[in-house]
Amino acid sequence: MRKRLIQVSGFLISTLGWLFVLCTMAMDYWRITQIGGQGGSFIIKVAWYWSNLWQDCFTDSTAVTNCRDFPVLWSVKPIVQGVRGLLMCGLTLGFFGAIFCFVGMECTYIGGGEKNKDMILFAGSVFHFVGGVSDLAAYCLYINKVARTTFTQSSPGILKYDLGPPIFIGLVGSFCILLGAILYAVTVYKVLFPKAKVVLAHGGPRTRTYMASRAGGRTLYTGYYRPPRQYRSYGSGITSSSKLTRISQITPEKLSDRDAFV
Repeated sequence: MRKRLIQVSGFLISTLGWLFVLCTMAMDYWRITQIGGQGGSFIIKVAWYWSNLWQDCFTDSTAVTNCRDFPVLWSVKPIVQGVRGLLMCGLTLGFFGAIFCFVGMECTYIGGGEKNKDMILFAGSVFHFVGGVSDLAAYCLYINKVARTTFTQSSPGILKYDLGPPIFIGLVGSFCILLGAILYAVTVYKVLFPKAKVVLAHGGPRTRTYMASRAGGRTLYTGYYRPPRQYRSYGSGITSSSKLTRISQITPEKLSDRDAFV
């Protein structure tokens, strides 16, 4: 029950993260700057310059927006091209990861046995994790570009932009994807760390043994314990203890007068 609950939570969190990432690709105001708006003038004039992954735009105080679409594929700036590529790569990996995770979840009845479903779910979590890292790298690349432009020395003709809402929404979505991938992987830890079995020379599995008392001269480790040193005989093949045992088996036991009295 706990495994199923964690998998469902991972599915919901990762799906929400992919929706956030997908929405940011179509949103405006990835970067934005404002000019004008000086106080004291008869008419306050404000203008906004903003950009996304597909166009640069200008909006004035009368809410009139003029946009310029980015040119063809090979004429786009390398930064924008890299962000696009990383986001699309992450979305592709997330699509396959969602399919694998849906098949490998315990609450579904497709995918085969438990071991096969765990392996499929683990593969889906890897797809989710790699896709989330790809999306996170795309947003960090865009943030780095904006930050370098903002914190460099000011020069005429260069606008300093701020980060827009899509960046923060995308970062939250990326972390949700990574969290969902981790939740998936936690439920299939047996695939990562299978239970080790030690096999002895005769082929049987090793079992845990405990020390037992030496009753009857046997132990669980050697079968027989060695007699004390005073009963050992190194010169002959037969020890004195074994001789005493044979004699006691052949001759009847007799009690002396002292033993009978006691």
